[in-house]
Amino acid sequence: MSYSMLDALVTRGRMVAAGAMCAATLVTAAPALAVYPDRDITMIIPFGVGGGSDTLARTIGNVIGELKALPVSILPENRPGGSGAVGYSYVGKEKGNPYVIATVSVSFFTTPLQGGSPVSYRDFTPLAAIAQSPYVLVVPATSEYKTLDDLKRAKRLTTGTVGVVSDAALLAKMTSNSLGVQIDSIPFDGEGEVMAAILGGHVNIAYFNPSEVLPQIKAGTLRPLAVSSAQRADAFPDVPTFTELGYKIVHTQIRGLVMPKGVAPEVVSFWEGVLKKVAESKQWKAQYIDRFHDVPNFMNSAEFGKAIVETSDRYEHLMKELKVIK
Repeated sequence: MSYSMLDALVTRGRMVAAGAMCAATLVTAAPALAVYPDRDITMIIPFGVGGGSDTLARTIGNVIGELKALPVSILPENRPGGSGAVGYSYVGKEKGNPYVIATVSVSFFTTPLQGGSPVSYRDFTPLAAIAQSPYVLVVPATSEYKTLDDLKRAKRLTTGTVGVVSDAALLAKMTSNSLGVQIDSIPFDGEGEVMAAILGGHVNIAYFNPSEVLPQIKAGTLRPLAVSSAQRADAFPDVPTFTELGYKIVHTQIRGLVMPKGVAPEVVSFWEGVLKKVAESKQWKAQYIDRFHDVPNFMNSAEFGKAIVETSDRYEHLMKELKVIK
């Protein structure tokens, strides 16, 4: 065999070996994306056990488990403190980590706007939203106010709120602006105190989530005037929305999940699929929608991201009007 023939064979052999190595690399690399998630997901709950955020997070985790939508477990972990700042800071600083997740809450927006958190919505990746919780404007059943137009003719109104920057306080400001009537917000220590105040006639109006107020409406002690969602709530089919009545007021709590900024697009797509399955399941309807009378509303990552920006802007605008922030 000539040297030229030997060189050709050696060169060919090297090329075959190199090709085999490349193929092996592709074979071993491809499953890296395909096996996500390959370990448990930590669900950070920025508030204590037993509250609304805790119930939401654990219910989502339970439904995902029942649907077998993940090959791993979701591990809930409460990290309360700083009006959500402790928990959200932990998640926001885990940049690119697809194994840590959290739900959004009012504090997700308001605490950063008040300068109480080192992270804001910009430090998170929206995955998807699965529901929204509206508010119902109510008056005592014995009240002289039977419609929004009746409120419009009032000289001055009072309402009860929990905190200066609560959703109820912000809705009171939106209602005041839209109806052109002054509404004074009186702070209370909890929703129970607000309920006692409205039932006792100590405030004129109040805003509650459906689950908080439905028993009183059914009992005939409170009269609903309007709901703050874009569409009527199933729990109150006869109660019109503010927009139906001619007032541009739409404000709800968005129920959805976020991850730290910088996770891979494939991870976002994966979670969109998981959460869509949750949103459409009978388990989610039974365990959350029907229990708390929320409005089903699935949003993909892009839609949810847009809603987050709009919600933050709305909080910022109204908080400036209330002189909570500059």
